[in-house]
Amino acid sequence: MTQPVRHGEGGFTLIELMISLGLFALIAVAGVTLVDSILSVQGRTEKRLDRIAEVQRAMFVVASDFDQLADGRVQGNGGQVAFQRAAPGFGGPPVGVTYSLAGGVLVRTVDGRAQRVLDGVQNARWRYFDGGWLDAWPPDEPRTDAWPRAVAVELAVSAPSGMAGTVRRVATLPIRPSEPK
Repeated sequence: MTQPVRHGEGGFTLIELMISLGLFALIAVAGVTLVDSILSVQGRTEKRLDRIAEVQRAMFVVASDFDQLADGRVQGNGGQVAFQRAAPGFGGPPVGVTYSLAGGVLVRTVDGRAQRVLDGVQNARWRYFDGGWLDAWPPDEPRTDAWPRAVAVELAVSAPSGMAGTVRRVATLPIRPSEPK
């Protein structure tokens, strides 16, 4: 026995197929747009995190140099600072370190060799604490070989996205070996 064939109930019409393909295309376009925006946000976030890491590394280098301060003069003005730090390794003579700003770059000069510490610096301001914050060290006093109690650096930095901000690091200095405790 054969089944009778029913007309009009055998599948989808062309209109139904076109509507379903159109809906699928809309969903696919929305998905691609969503993925593109997520990738864009991820790219911007990675750039910002990379910039934060660069600034953190620079602040670590500055703090490390002040942590290894050696007997000698600390001197500077608002735009730069110079001092001596213990030589890398054991038993070496102290090395001179200078920080300054040159062409938007924070530069660390160690015994005459310049090193790029941080790019995108619009302004660097060094301050010295000795009971109050001073813009230059040593102060106009007879104790020119004295160290300040702390040194602060404020860097006006820019980010790849055009955002800018100020980063401040305060490094406390040890009591100078020749000073009474």
